[in-house]
Amino acid sequence: MKIFAIADLHFDYKKEKPMNVFGDNWINHEEKIIENWKSVVKEDDLVLIPGDISWAAKLEEALGDLSRIDELPGIKIIGKGNHDYWWATSSKLDRLELKTIRFLKNNSYEFEDIVICGTRGWDTMEEHSEDETNKKIFLRELNRFKISLDSARKAKKPIIVMLHFPPFDSNGLPNEFFSVLKEYETETCIYGHLHGEEGHKNVREGLIDSVNVHCVSSDYMDFNLKRIK
Repeated sequence: MKIFAIADLHFDYKKEKPMNVFGDNWINHEEKIIENWKSVVKEDDLVLIPGDISWAAKLEEALGDLSRIDELPGIKIIGKGNHDYWWATSSKLDRLELKTIRFLKNNSYEFEDIVICGTRGWDTMEEHSEDETNKKIFLRELNRFKISLDSARKAKKPIIVMLHFPPFDSNGLPNEFFSVLKEYETETCIYGHLHGEEGHKNVREGLIDSVNVHCVSSDYMDFNLKRIK
């Protein structure tokens, strides 16, 4: 089993949100992702997708995009991004009965010699320290992260974490989410969210304080999937 990752698919089954407004590299980005996906992923491989899956606003509207992903090779673990407004309760997601997709929500998944967990995360706090609403969301996501990690730690296997937001502040310094990564002795962390020239300037990758960190935003990787393990 190989493990690949890609975030920020930004699929749009209804074709109402053309992404090329963010740059010409986004022209036909869905076709690029699907073609690259089929060229490297086999049926028994694992694909991690940490958020911003579909522009749909409701679950029934997202089904077209989710079905396309379901039909692609591999087993998929999907996390929530800040634009996944269609995200629903676990029971509603399970009732979709998608064959190859698992949703990451306060839980974890074991595959052979590794375990996958994670959460959406949130914007770094130093820019919003006076915003009580933002603080509540940040702390709620941090708690959900710990719940997912507690679930993963029971497996006693190397942990791969999926976050949508990077576990760093705007200066590239580790934030509270990264501190939790270290506390739980996480082996690998992937994240997305950062787009365009300005966003990519804030990417941090490599071995950081014993954690292997990967940015897997789709445009950062030229819409290819990244081999994680």
